[in-house]
Amino acid sequence: QVQLVESGGGLVQAGGSLRLSCAASGSIASVNAMGWYRQAPGKQRVLVASISSVGSTSYADTVKGRFTISRDNAKNTVNLQMNSLKPEDTAVYYCNAIIRPKYAVGMSNYWGQGTQVTVSS
Repeated sequence: QVQLVESGGGLVQAGGSLRLSCAASGSIASVNAMGWYRQAPGKQRVLVASISSVGSTSYADTVKGRFTISRDNAKNTVNLQMNSLKPEDTAVYYCNAIIRPKYAVGMSNYWGQGTQVTVSS
């Protein structure tokens, strides 16, 4: 089994910072891209940031310059440093990873359980 476990959400005032972490564990052969998505109430889940296995990053326009994604390939972890938070960043944040389990031939898409981020004005 493979699972993603997130941590680091919470309540913060506008202008503040939070750091989200996600660890992939289980029978993992390799991890490809990792990323963070978010879903605000009544809205679709959208990509916030992603990072390839070699460290190439991509960000949604709404978070560029404020959020930084990073990963540790040795630990199969991905982090999201969120600075200058705004009320519109309020959402449930989900970790995502493309993983090949040891018991499988191909890659599969895995999701964390989600962590709430609330930014007060």
